[in-house]
Amino acid sequence: MDVDPVEIASESNEAKEKESGLNSIIAISVALLATFMAICEVKGGNIEQAMQRLQVEKNDTWAWYQARNIRSEVLSTSARQLRTLATGQVEATRTAMLAEADKHEEQGKSQQEKMKDLQADAKKIEDQYTALNVHDDQLDLEAASLSIAISLLAMTALTKKRFLFVIALIPIGLGVLMGLAGLLGWGIELAFLSRWLS
Repeated sequence: MDVDPVEIASESNEAKEKESGLNSIIAISVALLATFMAICEVKGGNIEQAMQRLQVEKNDTWAWYQARNIRSEVLSTSARQLRTLATGQVEATRTAMLAEADKHEEQGKSQQEKMKDLQADAKKIEDQYTALNVHDDQLDLEAASLSIAISLLAMTALTKKRFLFVIALIPIGLGVLMGLAGLLGWGIELAFLSRWLS
């Protein structure tokens, strides 16, 4: 049986073309994924800054809440003490003390109303923080998935095993989906995965 050198060269060229085509697909995929990851990283950084700002606002709001609570308690205690002390006083002093006690009670009620407003503000801030945290988790999943995908693409380039490229499509799909969800504010949540990674 004779071996035709032209046929061998042709088969070798076909293999090189397939390999070159695979490497081109991998290179384009990695470049696109890296660009997408960079865009998502910017958005993720902005979300983290917003979350930090909200955390500070929430802490400040609760600190004001506590300050108003203390004021309310002090005014309430002061009013009770004035009423108690007024019982043994002459009419003019008693009247002045009771009037002062009434002012303290009114100021205490005012502090209570302001506390309710602060509590509502803190709840709004907490809701905003929770909503941002969903998108932060989405972008974390995007980064993890696309990092795994790029690793699989690198192994594909080294080993020339096409099945690795097919496997890499799974984390690519998940990463792109979660990245778009984080960028565009979609409500997609993979809570089980986020909890597992937390």
